[in-house]
Parts: sequence; C-alpha cells; structure tokens
Amino acid sequence: MTEPANVRDRHAPSVVMLGTFGLRPKGTMSARALPLAQELAARGWRARLVLPPWDAPADAGRVEQADQVTVEHVRLSGGAVAVAGRMVAAARAWRRTGAGGAPPIVHCFKPKGYGGLAAAALRLAGWPLVVDNDDWEGPGGWNERVAGYTAAQRLLFAWQAWALPRRAHAVTVASRTLETQAWGLGIAPARVHYLPNGVSARRHAGWQTAAPAAGARAALGLAGGPVALLYTRFDVVTPARVVALLAALRRRLPEARLLVVGRGLAGEEARLLTLVQAAGLAEALVPAGFVPFEQLPATLLCADVALYPIADTLVNRAKAPMKLLEVMALGLPVVAEAVGETVAYIEPGVSGCLVAPGDDDGLAAVAARLLDSAEERRRLGAAARLRVWQEFTWTRLTDTAERAYRQACDG
Repeated sequence: MTEPANVRDRHAPSVVMLGTFGLRPKGTMSARALPLAQELAARGWRARLVLPPWDAPADAGRVEQADQVTVEHVRLSGGAVAVAGRMVAAARAWRRTGAGGAPPIVHCFKPKGYGGLAAAALRLAGWPLVVDNDDWEGPGGWNERVAGYTAAQRLLFAWQAWALPRRAHAVTVASRTLETQAWGLGIAPARVHYLPNGVSARRHAGWQTAAPAAGARAALGLAGGPVALLYTRFDVVTPARVVALLAALRRRLPEARLLVVGRGLAGEEARLLTLVQAAGLAEALVPAGFVPFEQLPATLLCADVALYPIADTLVNRAKAPMKLLEVMALGLPVVAEAVGETVAYIEPGVSGCLVAPGDDDGLAAVAARLLDSAEERRRLGAAARLRVWQEFTWTRLTDTAERAYRQACDG
C-alpha cells in the first residue's frame, strides 16, 4: 500500500508497533498503540502497526490506513512460528522502503504470543526494542487467569513476560504498579517509562464538548429519576458485587436506577440479570449491553453519576482503566474505589470521589449524595473533564514515548 505523501520522507524516524492480537475487538491496539502511532505520525514519524488478528480472523491479510498510519494484519496460517515470521518479514519489508540506515524502533505491545516472538527475533537482529506492558502478565496475572491456555502456552507466556522486558532497551508501562513490577524484574528504573492510557483527539473526537442527547434517556426507558452508570466488561467487578452495590444505593435512594453499559467477557451480563431478579431489583436495572463506540457518548451521558467499583487485586492495580478515563472525559462525576490507577486519575473531592476498596456502603452513600446534588455533580464533572483533556491525552503522553525511543536508539 502507498503511504500518504506527508509520511514519505524516508529519512524520518521510524517505529514499527507489534501487537499480540488485532485492532478489533480488543482495546490495547486500538486505544493505546494506534493513537500513539497517529500522534507520532503527526510529529513527522513513519509509523506502522503489524498485527496478528487471531481474535478477528476476517482481517487477516488486510492492510488498512488509519490517518497517516498503515495497519497490516498478517495471515494466520501455519502455526505460531509462521505467524511471527510474517510479522518479522513485514517489519523488514517496511524497513526497505525507508532510508535504509538504522532499523526502525520496535515497540512491542504486550511481551507475549506472536508479537513477543517477532520482537525477540528483531531484537536478536539488532533492532532497538521497546516493550510495552499495559496489564500484568506474570505470576498472579492474566497468564494464570485465562482458562483457555495450554500448559505449553502458559510456559511460553511466562517466559516472555519475564525475559523480553529485561532484554529491551526501554520499557513503557501503563501504571505505577507495572512500573514497580518492572523494577522487580531487575530492570533499571531509568529504563522504565510511565506511560498511562489517555484519550485521543481523533478517537474521541467530540467527546470534550459532548452533551446529553435529547430523547436518549427516554429511549432507554430512563425518562425520570436519578441514574447511576456502570460502564464495564465485568473484568474488575463481579455481577454479585454489582447487585450488592445496587441494593445499597436503593436503600439510600429508593428511586435510583443503574444503567449498565458493556458486555462481559464470559456472559456475566446474563448472570447479573438472574441475580437482580432474585434480589427483587429487576426494575432498578437498565441493561444497555454492548454499545458501538460511536454511540457511547450519547448512552453514557444518560447517567447522572458514574460508578467505578474495582476489586483490589494485583491484576486490577496494574490496569490503566480506559473506561474510567472515558466517563471522566465526558464530564461525568465519578465515584471510584481507590485501587491502582484510579488514584492517579482522580483528585479526591476535586475531579471525582474515591472510597476505600470493598466499601459497598461507602460507595453507595457517596453516589446517593451526588445524585441528590446537581451542583456538586456539575462541579466534579467539569473538573474531571478538564483534568483528562489537560493531563491524559496522547498529544501530551507521546512525549514520554519519544523519550523511550531515544533511549532505545542510544542503546
């Protein structure tokens, strides 16, 4: 595919981003790697994503353009080594279209699977390598939580999570917990760069000034009364906990309703419906299910307050919760548990409210107070929106990535 004219400068700095899965439906590449690549391209970089779309096999073999960034989805046939080999070949072919001097920087998003194998091969070939961690994949992390992995895969992924960051020239991490975990692997602090998630002016176009849409609440059956929001994949909170929170909220504000936006990783939304019916709370729950990205602002803004309950586990502490950032970016006041990066995103009492982990009654009490005070909601929501768009945008965060890249080039 021909690159856009404004990125044809073959002497521009180059980066090739390797993924562990495709651009859809998972979020790491679409919400983290791609916005970073687009910002780099706007600064004059040549940037390309090379992805193995095992989670979206219809994309295999397809090359697409996302503004100034080329996204290549490699073919999936032939096994893991063959797929990783195609990723290496794609990186090398793209290098030949460039200036021909030093190889591009490799930025590997998640040091596991196909992308990890390709990154290791390019590192052995002398390419400068930056490894990105946005989840904890090591002991106690996703490698142990995912039920579908074989024993061989678990061994490989555990080795990759330990070895590849140690061999990288620089490491980017999405949370302070991942920063300390990287130090624990023996990586020098100077080589570890804190790069939290952020919003993108391209991906989140219009979110900064979005307002509630006329008729949206009525379309969901929310014509009147206070509404709390839970925007989730049920990866940080269980259906049983959601029911407990809803019950605690209704004890304080009997007319309150809970709008649930999102689909679980394993059908948790069906379990939630069963539990609320058993608890006699079915009429208080409004399940919106999966909502297409372009419709999210109108749906999320049907709520008055957003809740972000998150269990205090190592995996959750390591997260940089994008869904929390997005509701804040829309100007919704948030009540969250003080776990991991929620403390980095929310200034207590200024841009949101924090409660102690596991405190259902405390979270419900704060939510009820906000639902009863339009003035406090406006103040917290405005501050939340301002904080996100000033502090957590890829326009600003890309400075950190460029520092990591300079370090990788220096060896």
